[in-house]
Amino acid sequence: MATPAEEIEVDDRIVRVTNPDRVYFPERGWTKLDLVEYYLSVGDGIVTALFERPCMMHRFPTGLAGDKVHQKRVPAGAPPWLETVRVHFPRYNRNADELCVTELASVIWAVQMSTVEFHPWNSRRADTEKPDEWRIDLDPGPECDFATVQRVAHVAHEVLDELGATGWPKTSGGSGMHIYVRIRPDHGFQDVRRAALAFAHEVERRSPDVTTAWWRKDRHPADLFVDYNQNARDHTIAAAYSVRGFPDGRVSTPIRWDEIDDVDPHDFTLQTVPPRFAELGDLHAGIDDAVFDIALLLEWADRDDLPPGDGPE
Repeated sequence: MATPAEEIEVDDRIVRVTNPDRVYFPERGWTKLDLVEYYLSVGDGIVTALFERPCMMHRFPTGLAGDKVHQKRVPAGAPPWLETVRVHFPRYNRNADELCVTELASVIWAVQMSTVEFHPWNSRRADTEKPDEWRIDLDPGPECDFATVQRVAHVAHEVLDELGATGWPKTSGGSGMHIYVRIRPDHGFQDVRRAALAFAHEVERRSPDVTTAWWRKDRHPADLFVDYNQNARDHTIAAAYSVRGFPDGRVSTPIRWDEIDDVDPHDFTLQTVPPRFAELGDLHAGIDDAVFDIALLLEWADRDDLPPGDGPE
C-alpha cells in the first residue's frame, strides 16, 4: 500500500506530498521526503538561484532507478498560486509556460512532481531575451583530473579580477565547476555568448590545458573545455543548491574562492549540504549586488575578431 501523503507547510502555503517514502536514491536509501526536507533546509539559497527565471525540471518519476524526464512545461492541474513564464522556441514555433520560482513553495511543489534537478535560464521573466547572468562552465574532458579544474578556476579568477568582475564559484555537482557573474541585462544571448567566448580565449591563452575548441574531435581528452555555449539561448545548467541525479545525491554547491584547492565535489550531498548551509548561509547571497558590464569583453571579442554566433549553438 502507498504511504499516506504528507502536508508540508511552506510559509503560507500547504504542499501535499504523495508517496513520501518512495526511494529516489537507492544507493543511499534517500526518499522523496528526504529530498523535500533538503530543499526546505536550503530554501533561501535555491530561491535566490531560481528567482523569476524560466526553469526546466529534470524529473525522475520513479526515482533514479527509472527514466529521467526533461520537462519545460508546467503540467495542467498545478496550484493556482504557482507562477510561470512563457517562453518562445523559434525552431519549433511553439511556446512553453515554464516554472518561474518566486517562493519556496514552488520548489517543493516541483519536488512533489518528482523533480530532482532544477535547470534555470540565465535570464529572468522581465525580459527573457536579455540575460542577467554570465556562466563560466569549466568542463573537464574524460582524462582531465579535478586538480586541473581547480587550477583553471584560479586562472579564471585572475582574469575576472583584471576585468573588475565578481565571480561566484560553485561545484557543478558533476566533475566540473561553474562560476557565475551577474551582468546588466543590456544584451541579447548572442552578445553574451560572444563575450563568454572572448573570456574563454583569454583563459586558454594563460593555461596550456584549456581548450575552446567546439568539436570534441578537436579536443585532447585531458583538456578542460571552457564551455562558453552554456550562455546560448535556452541552454541551462544545474542551479546552485540543485541536487544532481547521481546515485550519491551530489549537490551543485556554492563555495568560497579560498576553498577551491581543498574542495571535493563528492563531499557535497543532500545530507551534508544542509549543515553547511546552516553554518555558512548562502554563499551566493550577494550576487545581485555585484553587477558587471560586459562591454569590455565585447571589445576583447572585437580584438580577437570573433564573429557573432561563433561556433554552433
